[in-house]
Amino acid sequence: MSTAVLLAVLGSALMHGTWNAIAKLIPHRLVSSALIGIAYLVIGGIACLVLPLPEAASVPALLVSVALQTGYLVLLTAAYAKSDFGTIYPLMRGFAIVLVTAVSVGVLGEVLAPAQLLGVLVIVGALAVLALRRSETQSRAGLLLGLAVGATVASYSLVDGIGVRAAGSTLSYAAWLFFLQGLTVPVTCFLLSRERRGFGQALRQYARPGLLGGTLSLLAYGVVVWAQAQAPLALVSALRETGVIAAVFVGWLVFGEKLTARGIGASALVVGGIVLLRLGG
Repeated sequence: MSTAVLLAVLGSALMHGTWNAIAKLIPHRLVSSALIGIAYLVIGGIACLVLPLPEAASVPALLVSVALQTGYLVLLTAAYAKSDFGTIYPLMRGFAIVLVTAVSVGVLGEVLAPAQLLGVLVIVGALAVLALRRSETQSRAGLLLGLAVGATVASYSLVDGIGVRAAGSTLSYAAWLFFLQGLTVPVTCFLLSRERRGFGQALRQYARPGLLGGTLSLLAYGVVVWAQAQAPLALVSALRETGVIAAVFVGWLVFGEKLTARGIGASALVVGGIVLLRLGG
């Protein structure tokens, strides 16, 4: 892996953690999700105009993924409203990877190397530590929402794995995925909002941070797609998960969450387990 790719992937991890932090910072969770969706709509729409259409065989997976990722954004901001950022971010990232691995082995018949099995066990142990960590701002509902987010991430990851293979072009598939989410997410958030009269005003009030968060989300994904064409997929995927460690420090610096040895250690174990999973094969 070249230095340029290394720095790009580290930057992607930082952008991913940053846009998630922005999503938590905006107090109106549905407005936060809607603004991210609007950024997807604009940038994804432009990309759709210049990229070829994905193959028709990928359309069913694309539509299912749009539905799952619409639910993901709504659940994500709900989880952040009830949780510590430094706890919920590594929890949902690690749980998603454990679920994807379980389905790959149990349903798709893939075989884990010893190092990968160890990685799963390490992640499970670290998630247990994170889930049991006590905090004045952490709630059981937040933890459950975090697990639901992780399950949703695992679901759309598996669906996208099928869709991308059938699309003929990764970028075309991604462009239409973001564009369609840009239509469904704002509409869903508006329909779920109890204060619809003030929804438009809140969109204008938080437009800058919300649109910035959505743009960073797209850029983070785009950098990873580019890096995967330049370096081994396993290395890129493993390096990207350094964002889990960054989330603990973001929670401390931005949200005033306590920085404990237990939280840092558990997050480091999540990263270590993910690295074992990615590189163990």
